[in-house]
Formats: sequence, structure tokens, C-alpha cells
Amino acid sequence: MMKKLLACLVVAWVFCFFAAPALAADAPKAKVTELSYSIFFPPTHAQAKAADAWAREVEKRTQGALKITTFPGGTLTKAEAVYDGVVQGISDIGLSCFAYTRGRFPIMAAVDLPMGYPNGMVASKVANAFALSDAKPELSDVKILYVHAHGPGLLHTVKPVGTLEDLKGMKIRATGLSAKIVEVLGAVPVAMPQPETYGALQKGVVEGTFGPIEVLKGWKQAEVVKSTTDCPGVGYTTAMFVVMNKAKWDALAPEVQKAVDEVSAEWVAVHGAAWDEADDAGRKFTLEKGNQIIQLSPEENTKWKAAVAPVIDDFVKTQPNGKAYVDNVTALIGKFSAK
Repeated sequence: MMKKLLACLVVAWVFCFFAAPALAADAPKAKVTELSYSIFFPPTHAQAKAADAWAREVEKRTQGALKITTFPGGTLTKAEAVYDGVVQGISDIGLSCFAYTRGRFPIMAAVDLPMGYPNGMVASKVANAFALSDAKPELSDVKILYVHAHGPGLLHTVKPVGTLEDLKGMKIRATGLSAKIVEVLGAVPVAMPQPETYGALQKGVVEGTFGPIEVLKGWKQAEVVKSTTDCPGVGYTTAMFVVMNKAKWDALAPEVQKAVDEVSAEWVAVHGAAWDEADDAGRKFTLEKGNQIIQLSPEENTKWKAAVAPVIDDFVKTQPNGKAYVDNVTALIGKFSAK
């Protein structure tokens, strides 16, 4: 009897030993969701690198449940088509500027007003907080991952501009609300996305551009301008979205969604720091090129600030709840500047 029992145990052990690997091979593997990420920044840009770092961190925190392929430089969808590309499923995730589709996001436009942002970190935190509160209804066709924004927009020109009189009649590249800023300052706004600006400056299509000083290195524009006018009285920003196709988001497991949300919340500050570091690099780069940076006199800065004030007033008058939005942006700037 004992011999039979031992024989049965041996047979069972042999079966388990050889069958287990086969069963393991046939077992279903953990589901991996592959996602595409359209980024309008060129691959060498600090913001493209920050976006790619977000993708890698998401892959890590979801333990490989998500695999994200980035497409920088507008290779999947052009800058102005990124948002609709996400809505339509051309890409699963997208990063671009709200301002590239002027009038599409009237509430988010409050963030882009000339409110005197001190730096990219504050602008990014303000933009993200505002998008997740006041502007959430107009972004309901996507999943908002996070929003960030550049440091104070300055004027970069082919010839020096030290006064409003110098700027009068010049053709200046601008987007969204910054086009109105250009107009009230007495220049002629020319709408175009950032990737087209270098060529336009080089060919004389425009005589200058408004943007953070980082564009002088990040987009190599210091090669085609000669002067930057530091105008803190204007101090506008441009908010940038990172959004995901809603159906793709809804299909993710709750624990995967939680991990993505956690990384996204952390990456607002990552982008904010990248903006400020890039501004410092842009300032250094343009001076190395022999370009000049003109500091407006206190009196002249007051003139510029007074000139752009109607842009804010017009938003308050024409946008439903405009005053509440401006008041909230003002409060958020104060809150995050204090930190």
C-alpha cells in the first residue's frame, strides 16, 4: 500500500513539475495599454523633455500597464490641431497651447491676460488651478491631465524697441490674447504658432515676436532677432494643456488612473521649474549672440502697463463671469507668489 502511495506522489510531482511551466506560459499576461502623445515642442526643447519624462514616470508608476510613445515637433498633429487630434483620437494624449485656437477656450483665456506674472512656476500653478476649477466645463470633451504656462512674455525684435513710439506700426507675431496686447500697444499683430516664427522673422514677414525669453534659445530665435524689450508691466503668459482622449481615459483601470493623476499633479512644478531654467538659459544665450536686452524706464513701463489695461477691462465686460475669473486669477497669482 505504501509503495502505491509513493508511486502516486511521484507521478503527481512529475506532472506538476512539467505541466506548471506550460500552464504559466498559457496564462494571460497583464494588459498593456499603448498610448500616443503628440507634443508641439521640438525634441530638444526643455518642455518636450519634461513631457517625455512625465511619460516615462507614468510607465514606471503604473508598473508597465501603460506604454507611451511621444511624437515631439508636431510630427503627429500640428500645434494648432493637437487638441482636436486628442478629441478625435488621432493621438491619445496631446500638449499644445490653448491660444492656438483663438476663441475656442474663452474661459481659459483669463489666464493669458497681461496680469504681470513673475515667473513660469507661478504661471504654471495658476494655470493648472484655474483649469481644474473655473475652466473645467469648457474642457469636458477631454481628460485634463495638467496645465502649465511660460514665464512673463517679453518683446523680441529685429530692431531695438525702447518706447511705445518705437513699436508703433511694427508687425509682431502673437497668438490668442497676446494679439490684442500687440494691438493696444500700437503694433500690428500677425497670428502664427511658435514653430513658424523663426522663418517669419528671418524672411521679414514679421519684425518681432512676443514670448518668454526662453524662445531665444528653445526655438533658436536669438539667431534672427537683435533686441529684447523687458516689459514687466505687460507680463502675460500662455497656458498649455496636457490632455487625454476621454474614451481612452475611461477605459483605464482605477488604479492606473490614480497613478496617472498623481504623476500629473507633480509635473506642474516640473514644467514650471523647466520654464524658469529655460528663461535663464534664453537670457544668457541671446547675450552670447551679441543681442541686447532693453530695460524699460519706470515711466515707460507705466505707459505700457496702462496701454494693456483695456485688454483686461474688455475681458471683464464681454465674458460672462469675466470679473470673477480675473479676480480668481489675481488671487491665485498672489497665493502662489507668496509660496
